[in-house]
Amino acid sequence: MKTVLLTGAAGSIGSALRRELKGVYGELRLADIKAINDVGPGESFHRLDIADAGAINAAMKGVDGVIHMAGQSIEADWDTVHRQNIVGLYNLYEAARSAGVKRIIYPSSNHAVGFYPRNRRVGARTVFRPDGRYGISKAFGELVAAMYADKYGIGSLCIRIGNANDKPIDKRRLSIWISWRDLAQLVRIGLDHPEIHFEIVYGVSDNERSWFDNATAYQLGYRPQDRAEDYAVEVLAKEAPEDPDKVGPRVIGGAFADEEYVGDPDRIEKFRY
Repeated sequence: MKTVLLTGAAGSIGSALRRELKGVYGELRLADIKAINDVGPGESFHRLDIADAGAINAAMKGVDGVIHMAGQSIEADWDTVHRQNIVGLYNLYEAARSAGVKRIIYPSSNHAVGFYPRNRRVGARTVFRPDGRYGISKAFGELVAAMYADKYGIGSLCIRIGNANDKPIDKRRLSIWISWRDLAQLVRIGLDHPEIHFEIVYGVSDNERSWFDNATAYQLGYRPQDRAEDYAVEVLAKEAPEDPDKVGPRVIGGAFADEEYVGDPDRIEKFRY
């Protein structure tokens, strides 16, 4: 693959992937609403807002594959989520279709299934159970990816990212953490694997406490190099007790599920699936 567009290149995940993928592809075309002033060899930069269809169309010309890391990354009001993660995501797929792009990495999230209890193992084909507006937008993105794969032949790997960071920082993240190099490995599988049509995988490292069935990722060749458990002693030594009266500690989504939650936490067990 010669030219890869990386949106959200100035963000935390985008910056890490830029570092991990340096020199892997012919051109890494960086795009972000924020300026990037250290563009290096093998890189170019387009400053844009993904909600601007014309701008994303211009950046997409000549692109072979897309790593889409732009958008709203946490819970927010609907107008913000809608503009970045609904309108922006649609703009990106339409631009890719017009430009003849055949492969996209879509950053979904554990929050698309965030209301599942932690004692249930959740797979790639599990019914959506978003824990907020952000989670809804990520579920929407997976549906867009599926439709563009079936209707237009644009292959997508949807990565339901847990928490990408240098290391896990709390008990919940011991179950959902992914290292930068493991995330980069999944991205490369998504771009380079010859048989990607539409697939969903979980963006987690080799975590002993994982809540996810990540069989699809392993079938595609994923072999994570890092383990959250290596940090468990350090993390648990400073972990505060969980509040049993809140829904967050019971479900995958954690604090996102707590936001605006009203009523009895026990009702999450009534979901039929």
